[in-house]
Amino acid sequence: MTFLLFALVYGAACLVWWWPQQPLWAVLVALLPLWGLAAVLAIELVLMQRLNRRDAVPLATAAQLLRAWWHEVGAALLIFGWRQPLWWRSPPDWLPKQPTGLRGVVLVHGLMCNRGVWLHWLGHLRAAGHAHVAVNLEPVLGSIDGYAKAIDEAVRRVTEATGLPPVLVCHSMGGLAARAWLRAYAADARVHRVLTLGTPHAGTWLARFSRTENGRQMRMNSDWLQALKAQEPPSRAKLFVCWYSNCDNIVFPATVAALPGAQHRLVTGVAHVQMVLDPQVVQACLRELEAPVPELPALTR
Repeated sequence: MTFLLFALVYGAACLVWWWPQQPLWAVLVALLPLWGLAAVLAIELVLMQRLNRRDAVPLATAAQLLRAWWHEVGAALLIFGWRQPLWWRSPPDWLPKQPTGLRGVVLVHGLMCNRGVWLHWLGHLRAAGHAHVAVNLEPVLGSIDGYAKAIDEAVRRVTEATGLPPVLVCHSMGGLAARAWLRAYAADARVHRVLTLGTPHAGTWLARFSRTENGRQMRMNSDWLQALKAQEPPSRAKLFVCWYSNCDNIVFPATVAALPGAQHRLVTGVAHVQMVLDPQVVQACLRELEAPVPELPALTR
């Protein structure tokens, strides 16, 4: 919200100051935050492509990279500039008084996000009759272990409303928070399945630049990740379906989003925040809520 207000005030000030003399210059300067965002995302994709050359995924084409960059700019503006600061409380969680007979869903967001990232998912789930709770992970920059209690409470509420173990749908760091919850509560029997979208199960190269506690935990081969892996029973990975992309500008090299022993879904040409908005990814995940997990082909852009 603070960044959004700053950008709006800055843009308005530029337009008021320069518009009478140089309207084109006024617009260009007012949009500097947007140019900066676009440049950062482009740099991330360049770094990603370089590291993915040594990874076991199809290397993104120039067209895929360009589309991923364009869609990620739009996704970042939508999520961080509109949905999260203004709509994170709406619509509320939905726990029907009478069970619908369908499995419920717990939605777990990633780093620097809140439940607003799931806004469009909530409408789909309500329309389909799936009870759901979207958690807020706090403190924002704290330890991933600290999020287990919020997830446990959400799972308890959804289970009480449906009588069935829920499905967890997790974006980015949210997948690691789900694994931390499973470890802390030995909760394997309390969840039907865990779907992760762009989760750095083996860490991410970009996390080396982070100085926050949860950012350090997401560094490749971090002590936290190594301990988490060592304390997980081999059977736990079978609960997971991991979505990953050859255009993920945050979690790369691409296969760090894979979890040994889990089922995997490669979606090509889709960036990190874009993945949680992508219609094909959303619909494929919704189809997996009840049925046994099928082996799906890669989705190609």
